[in-house]
Amino acid sequence: MSSRTDNRHRAASICRRATGLPLHVCHRWAAEGLITRVQPVPDAVDGGQRAFEAGVVLVLADRLRHEQVEGALLGFTRAEPGPGGLTLSLHPAMADRVVAELLPRIDTEYGGMRGVAGLRLTGGPGQWHLSGLLTGARIRLMHPHPEWTPLLPDDGVGTSYLWRRDPSRLHGIETGRPYDRWGEARDWLLSRLLRRVSLINEAGAAHGWANTYTHGNRGVVVECCAVSGQHMTRSLLRSGLTMVPPDLTGGHEPDEVATAHGQLGLGDALVTVRQAGCAARPQILRGRTR
Repeated sequence: MSSRTDNRHRAASICRRATGLPLHVCHRWAAEGLITRVQPVPDAVDGGQRAFEAGVVLVLADRLRHEQVEGALLGFTRAEPGPGGLTLSLHPAMADRVVAELLPRIDTEYGGMRGVAGLRLTGGPGQWHLSGLLTGARIRLMHPHPEWTPLLPDDGVGTSYLWRRDPSRLHGIETGRPYDRWGEARDWLLSRLLRRVSLINEAGAAHGWANTYTHGNRGVVVECCAVSGQHMTRSLLRSGLTMVPPDLTGGHEPDEVATAHGQLGLGDALVTVRQAGCAARPQILRGRTR
């Protein structure tokens, strides 16, 4: 086997594990040069798309903690990433909850906004998209049942849903909301994490769930007693998670000591994977399967 063929096969194998796509798709991408051994999962080329994808990760990592089903830590089972966009396959038991958590809403009792600023659900059965009014970004949603339509909550006590009040334009609270000071490096890192959902789901394979939460808006943490932090860290490194993009200001190669402790950094942004004692199994999220 030539070195070129061997590198293509390695890239395709890492791509399959990271995304959950069939191996033949990843082989085709390797042959076309879309993926390489150095970067075996396609990046989003647009900064607005990366920021949008990062916002999705930050919301779901916090809101779904301990409530995942069958190891779908962010509610997705597979990713189909491309330079211009992203398609995500929803876990059927988590689909309604995922969409509801992402849609922006005002907490009228305590103040502030939850969800992703500017995010709207567009399309219809078989063609649902998460669309960003702030950035023009889109994520296509796939569901095992093509006719699935999400059951979304009505306005209740203490909650006002912006996407229902302003479906095609920004509400005042959503305008001028930067993705915060962590900025560009964080968007690269978490966008890449979302595009590797099959790989990160391995952390929840033993129990069907894991403890996920955020470092403010700096990054995310994944904890489970059944995952080896070092093993998962090496796998994420091989997948190109922390490869410094050529145009990233302030990017730097991962610190060896931090990496040994499960901290994968890009600039000041972090993804942390570590083993931790699992408490008693929490109540599983209940959702529709179709």
